[in-house]
Amino acid sequence: MDASFDLIQKYNVQIPRYTSYPTVPYWQNDLEDNIDWEKIIKKSLLAEKAKNGISLYIHLPFCEQLCTYCGCNKRITKNHGVEKIYINAILKEWQMYKAILGDKISIKEIHLGGGTPTFMSPENLKFLIEQILIDLTLEDNYEFSFEGHPNNTSFLHLKTLYDIGFRRVSFGVQDLDEKVQIAINRVQPLEKTKQVTDWAREIGYDSINFDLIYGLPFQTNDSIVKTIKEVIKLKPNRIAFYSYAHVPWTQKAQRAYDESDLPIGKEKYALYSIGKNMLVEAGYEDVGMDHFAFKTDSLLKSKLEGLLHRNFMGYTTNNTEILIGLGVSAISDVFFGYRQNLKTVESYYESLEQNKLPIFRGINLSEEDVLYRKQILNIACKGKTDWNKKIELSEYEIEQLNVMQKDGLLNWENDALVITELGWSFLRNICAVFDKKMNADLFKNDAPKFSQAI
Repeated sequence: MDASFDLIQKYNVQIPRYTSYPTVPYWQNDLEDNIDWEKIIKKSLLAEKAKNGISLYIHLPFCEQLCTYCGCNKRITKNHGVEKIYINAILKEWQMYKAILGDKISIKEIHLGGGTPTFMSPENLKFLIEQILIDLTLEDNYEFSFEGHPNNTSFLHLKTLYDIGFRRVSFGVQDLDEKVQIAINRVQPLEKTKQVTDWAREIGYDSINFDLIYGLPFQTNDSIVKTIKEVIKLKPNRIAFYSYAHVPWTQKAQRAYDESDLPIGKEKYALYSIGKNMLVEAGYEDVGMDHFAFKTDSLLKSKLEGLLHRNFMGYTTNNTEILIGLGVSAISDVFFGYRQNLKTVESYYESLEQNKLPIFRGINLSEEDVLYRKQILNIACKGKTDWNKKIELSEYEIEQLNVMQKDGLLNWENDALVITELGWSFLRNICAVFDKKMNADLFKNDAPKFSQAI
């Protein structure tokens, strides 16, 4: 069901993407207390949060060129001599975590993100993973995945990673229009995307994801139609169709183009509506928060079975409760607390040389935080939640739920709500009702700034 533009305009406000709660702006900066973090990890272990295995996110920040739209933490260089130095640093950080986690942990999930993971050679990626897995067991149905740039992902990258257990790959496509690609400094011929997709299928990957973005400079209805048509022909198993997050106050590279070149308001929503309808007509189903998948893909199956999970890697089929982030700027989530690593390569190296975990900010969760996070995750992953009188809603929160019910986004009564078909297009807004910290700051002039919902 498509939403009216008036409804889109009403809910197109600055809100988080809810890969965590509390969200990052509410974390404490300048945290260097490794002892406190160790206590939080051990508290999680005692509560058996690792009983189903743990997830690892490994951040590989290097890129050979700057894509101006990108909001990720990256280091631009053509010097591949940095690879082994960085890998050795990650392995040292992992050894420090293993000393805390103990020898009984098992791995359920590994994801290589960036930056550009395929900046690194196949040999170095293989060495990294093999060293990470020394003396560890793998859970049944473990999942290894990585992000690849079609311009530099080789057949050898795909084959090498497949041979050590990787079965899912995500290619950053973004947009196939040449004018748009030039504007965002990411010229990427369709032939490159088709080639890596064909290679991945030939090798045997179970799931191929494409990342697409709407709201980029110079995108038009005609250009998005052409992009989606070509994407549909390649039949990726999953598609993430993201809204471009224009945050030039944190990403200076986004000042490379004039804001008047960005589709906004009704123009931007038309891009999403066109793209979504084309994907649904092609057999993809809406998973939620910009994600689409075929019925045969594990992501949609997890949603239908009520097993979908959401963390800093986005939606995942693995509902692990401990996620360890390795590498510069990586984020760890151990259920009772979050920590983010230092954001520059130099400070990351310096901390490890001093035998300190390279963290700089984070938060320990209160009982109230845990309760509200549960509601947000239930909404984002299951489309429903039930707080059983454990939460006392404020007048503002009750008012918001009533308004959303009137607008047809959800049905709620007493201590439970269910999202309607229309409401799946407004998951972030519904999650925000249970964002206790943001709502407390709602009318402050210095409240944290987020990207627009649409």
